[in-house]
Amino acid sequence: MLDIKFVRANPDAVKENIKKKFQDYKLPMVDEVIELDAKSRAVQQEASALRSERNKISKQIGGLMAKGMKEEAEAMKKKVAEEAARLEELEVQEKELSEKVTNIMMNIPQMIDDSVPIGKDDSCNVEVQKYGEPVVPDFEIPYHTDIMESFHGIDLDAARKVAGNGFYYLMGDIARLHSAVLAYARDFMIDRGFTYVIPPFMIHSNVVTGVMSFPEMDAMMYKIEGEDLYLIGTSEHSMIGRFIDEIVDEKQLPITLTSYSPCFRKEKGAHGIEERGVYRIHQFEKQEMIVVCKPEDSMMWFDKLWQNTVDLFRSLDIPVRTLECCSGDLADLKVKSVDVEAWSPRQKKYFEVGSCSNLGDAQARRLKIRVNGADGKKYLAHTLNNTVVAPPRMLIAFLENNLQADGTVKIPEVLRPYMGGKELLVP
Repeated sequence: MLDIKFVRANPDAVKENIKKKFQDYKLPMVDEVIELDAKSRAVQQEASALRSERNKISKQIGGLMAKGMKEEAEAMKKKVAEEAARLEELEVQEKELSEKVTNIMMNIPQMIDDSVPIGKDDSCNVEVQKYGEPVVPDFEIPYHTDIMESFHGIDLDAARKVAGNGFYYLMGDIARLHSAVLAYARDFMIDRGFTYVIPPFMIHSNVVTGVMSFPEMDAMMYKIEGEDLYLIGTSEHSMIGRFIDEIVDEKQLPITLTSYSPCFRKEKGAHGIEERGVYRIHQFEKQEMIVVCKPEDSMMWFDKLWQNTVDLFRSLDIPVRTLECCSGDLADLKVKSVDVEAWSPRQKKYFEVGSCSNLGDAQARRLKIRVNGADGKKYLAHTLNNTVVAPPRMLIAFLENNLQADGTVKIPEVLRPYMGGKELLVP
């Protein structure tokens, strides 16, 4: 969310940013919110003047009563009563106008970074760099669930009966591999100086609106009926929510955290839940990384975060590439975003396995996450997040890239300690 002062001072820049995101229907919001803000400030000024006057008169009434001047005191009381009615009216207007301004501001997108490529949707995203040599073997790569089934490692039919499409049972070596990848990712990030955290898996509505845009919330979040609780779609939500209304000492920055959680997503409006796959599902587990830092350091941390994911996948012998998200593919709170995509030998193309985002001060403004600077002045922190690894989607890349012609799956050396020393999975 932008600062209303910035919008007042830079309406043309805000409108240009909206155009770059191909959200022209939001252009009228800029003039509307500026007009409402002006009314709000005028009402606040009048209300403030009346409160000051009331306090002044109240003191005068006390003085008059002490002098026995009851008639004059009663006249003053009548004036206070008249002004009280007007003040009550203004306070109602204050609340209504403030809510209208906030609602519009929550829908005006964050200013994107100058380096973001301009494009309408994900088809305009730009490849940045490839890491590792993508290989297409001289034998056929089966569909990922067929590979898993060869190890008796997945049961989608039973899950469908129990919970519906978008759920799964993982079993045996595949379930163990799933857990091994998460454990390895956890230790990988700890070794890079991040603090390991297991957060709450449910959050209140004020945290939801603090960490994500309204379209994201509608498309993703499951609400607990009858309670002010939502299941998290990613641990970033509760991890950033941890700092709500906090003033962090600048000496504590940067705060670097890596968190594990299950994730729950409706996937409303997405490409659809696969009946026979585990690429797009309602429930999965993920290792995430989160940074809270000074504004001048956020771009440096942005580059570090996506590089961590690249390094992890390369340590597992999986070729990847980075893809710069274009303006139209950025969620409204994001300043800049890079996707990490893994190579699929079966499809002979890359597919998304993680996303790194710099949200600038958008989340911090909504959640009131402030930093107490060395000079005593307070400012908004910057927040960033990135996927370390998210199986079972990551398992698709792992199984396809490590599958052998005889149906076995090789285990990279770094993962063997988490698999009981196994070097090979045998169907």
